[in-house]
Amino acid sequence: MRPSSKCTCTGCAHPSLTLASALLGIALLSASAAAQDAPARDSSFGRGERVSGQSFASRSPVVAPHGAAATAHPLATQTAIDIMRSGGTAIDAAIAANAMLGLVEPTANGIGGDIFVIVWDPRTQRLYGYNGSGRSPRGLSLAEMRREARRRGNPNAVPSFGAASVSVPGTVDGWFALHERFGRKPMAELLAPAIHYAREGAPIPQTIAMYWANNRRRLEAEFAAGRLQEIDNARNTYWRPCLITTSVGPGTQESSSADCSDPTGRMPDGHGLFRNPDLANTLEAIAQGGRDAYYRGPIARTVDSYMRRIGGWLRYDDFARHQGEWVDPVCAPYRDVEVCELPPNSQGVVALQTLRILDGFNLRQMGFLSPDSLHTQIEATRLAFADRAQFYGDPTFTHFDVRRLLTDEYTNQRRALIHNDTTMPPPPHAEMRIDGDSTYFAVADSEGMMVSIIQSNYRGMGSGLVPDGLGFMLQDRGELFSLSPGPNQYRPGRRPFQTIIPAFALRGGQPWLAFGLMGGDMQPQGHVQIIVNLVDYDLDLQAAGDAARYRFYGGVEPTGEEPDGTGFVAMENGIPPAVRAELERRGHRIRPADGSFGGYQAIMRHPNGVYEAATEMRKDGMAGGY
Repeated sequence: MRPSSKCTCTGCAHPSLTLASALLGIALLSASAAAQDAPARDSSFGRGERVSGQSFASRSPVVAPHGAAATAHPLATQTAIDIMRSGGTAIDAAIAANAMLGLVEPTANGIGGDIFVIVWDPRTQRLYGYNGSGRSPRGLSLAEMRREARRRGNPNAVPSFGAASVSVPGTVDGWFALHERFGRKPMAELLAPAIHYAREGAPIPQTIAMYWANNRRRLEAEFAAGRLQEIDNARNTYWRPCLITTSVGPGTQESSSADCSDPTGRMPDGHGLFRNPDLANTLEAIAQGGRDAYYRGPIARTVDSYMRRIGGWLRYDDFARHQGEWVDPVCAPYRDVEVCELPPNSQGVVALQTLRILDGFNLRQMGFLSPDSLHTQIEATRLAFADRAQFYGDPTFTHFDVRRLLTDEYTNQRRALIHNDTTMPPPPHAEMRIDGDSTYFAVADSEGMMVSIIQSNYRGMGSGLVPDGLGFMLQDRGELFSLSPGPNQYRPGRRPFQTIIPAFALRGGQPWLAFGLMGGDMQPQGHVQIIVNLVDYDLDLQAAGDAARYRFYGGVEPTGEEPDGTGFVAMENGIPPAVRAELERRGHRIRPADGSFGGYQAIMRHPNGVYEAATEMRKDGMAGGY
């Protein structure tokens, strides 16, 4: 079977939360009890862990007849639902949620980063893809980049932090492109909730606070080592923020205090509120001045001035010339569904290629979390990753049609390399590991529009550089360029290889699933594991994300680093010890769980139009609906 050709693709309320919104989580918790039980699976491992009988699931999926949202922060989910309840489309809600996530989850995303989106439009009955990635500075040559790499201590790689890693942020342009085609409410209304909470204070949960502290340690170390040009703006914005803490006094009295200048560098600790008035001002400028305020107005000029001051390369002209791109999603069949991803410069086709290889194996018969099933999935992943570094890059320059990797002939060749009893040697071409942080979320509205969207600063909070007075950090996505010849070699004005990928799946030609899983090269692996769990093992939407995961890494990167043998596989504790031992006997090098298994969100649409939504148990997000 060749890749399917029937995929249908083409190139607020008041910002304060209402009482109804504040109680949304409680209402949905009881509503979600209506979720149907999943069909029985081949394996009994993990059963009986919950009263509902659903193996692995940390909670029931949320059931919603009119609209749903699943994000990595409860406030973003509630914001999206508020927008839809007041008449906004799923795109309106997604923009509002993304602005909120940039405030409350700056460890993963923000308006200094890039964005990728897949939209199901019920009016045209088609999928639309959007590539909102920015280009490298046109004034930074390959020779100068190499000199900078040598000066920073690694002549073979683009620096991980600092000005050389910064490319033009594409998110705000993406908001306005999506809004023009699919939006309904004024942009000022969509940004109002984030502006309000940026000024008044927003809650930062414990998981995000942990990432926040990790980013501080990493960036302070980079600055101390001389690999980061400037750090005072990041300190003042994120590490000495306006914190509002609440303490319980005598009796039942509560007292609150705000501190915007604590010299000890206090940060969110998972128990207080965080304010970012500079970001509020920036979002207000965008709400009033539109896209041009960011790319041709005061924001672009501020970034230009800042970069000149610190010796960076990004300029006003780079912003003024930026434009995102509408693209056709690439779709491929797997069992009875059709899975869709975005083409390069993103890595989405890796998931499709893995699934095409797995389509020739009977995973259901092998059994859930069995050695045979996991071995086959890992080997298929290694094969798909082997092609990623060889062929992926900015399509404007590479001119390679990745659909060639999905044909029957090539898939059969790759599948034949998998042997059940042992791992293959490093496959031809090159696999790679990429670490990164992003935020994925999904939104669906009462008219049937479904949005799969991912947004990222790349590594942690980003480059470490916060332009003067703007309240957001610039991304370090340029780190993913290679300095060696190949499709992803650094060039001025080129888009780097991108890890962030939204996903979508159709069933019978109709929208079935908007889903994604954030976290660098875990993303395509996670997409595959979610689809396998749903399609082959009949897990419900929440259990499919909560089930134990594996993560392959340790190969060659697009920066030219050599592979470490056959690589490594990290596994979560839910995978039984006997299974790990058998995989090691077959040649896999198993490592314990390290916490880097991504962040899942998903919305499923049933034929009767009712939605189910699920969220990642490994993070502090929430699935909601109405």
